[in-house]
Amino acid sequence: MSRDFWWKLAPVLLAFALLTAFPMVGSSFYVDQALKVMILAIFALSLELLVGQTGLICFGQAAFFGISAYTVALLTPQAEAVSLWWVLPVSMLAAGAFALVVGALSLRTEGVYFIMITLAFAQMAYFVFHDTSFGGGSDGIYLYVKPDASLFGWKPFDLEAGHGLYFFALACLVGTFGLLAVMLRSRYGRALAGIKANEQRMRAAGFSTYPYKLGAFVLSAMLAGLAGFLWALKDGVVNPEMVSWHQSGALLIMIILGGLGHLRGAMLGALAFTLLQELFQSQAIFGDLAKHWQLPLGLTIIVCVATMPKGLVGLLDRKEHA
Repeated sequence: MSRDFWWKLAPVLLAFALLTAFPMVGSSFYVDQALKVMILAIFALSLELLVGQTGLICFGQAAFFGISAYTVALLTPQAEAVSLWWVLPVSMLAAGAFALVVGALSLRTEGVYFIMITLAFAQMAYFVFHDTSFGGGSDGIYLYVKPDASLFGWKPFDLEAGHGLYFFALACLVGTFGLLAVMLRSRYGRALAGIKANEQRMRAAGFSTYPYKLGAFVLSAMLAGLAGFLWALKDGVVNPEMVSWHQSGALLIMIILGGLGHLRGAMLGALAFTLLQELFQSQAIFGDLAKHWQLPLGLTIIVCVATMPKGLVGLLDRKEHA
């Protein structure tokens, strides 16, 4: 591996180390915010695989996020914990199964048509949960008990106690980043990069691009499902807003803000978006203007995108090569 690779990887390893130690020094509020950022980072990485690495602009990523969250809520009784080791795979597979159907149809189109079809399927999922008693309507479903991590009588960690959920989410983030980093350096990842650069040339070279794109689409959905699963456990409630197009739009802003084409950028964008959102929602700083936090947030993002076309990760690369 090149020296440049290690220069780029070093800040990521440092960030993971700081996150590991953070619960020992941070207050409960900031630890909860760190947990939120880690889950959003997994969510952003899932979309980065599609948009930044494959060139597929998907506006339905929130559907996979929400479907997984609703699955764990529906499978968990109010007074009894279910096993983590089967409810987590089932939740991710539910998101992947929906993505298989959506991808099989939408990937036969390109450009704006692909965007609109993924948005349409996501809105279908939204109205299923919003307008039916199946998903609890607009109120959603409460998750009273977190899954049990016991395995053959041994309990390696407890999601209900201490920082169990925090460290489990951190392990999921490290695993997601590692999986994508290895995959993108493999032959499959090179094929996705080729599809993004010039799909017609890839076809002319003998590659059947459709299975590659469908595989990336389903994997992306399952990773979004992992984020949705963790979000449901963090909040203890799921509602239709998790499936709305606003969620997909915010996610797209995260990866653009962080820098498209970089796994580090997706995580950095999730952090920056969360910090900006918390800043502009602070009544202590902005007073009554905090009620309209979307306006200054939108203006700030416009300025960032206009002044940093390569995103925040572009600033890091510039400093590394200075």
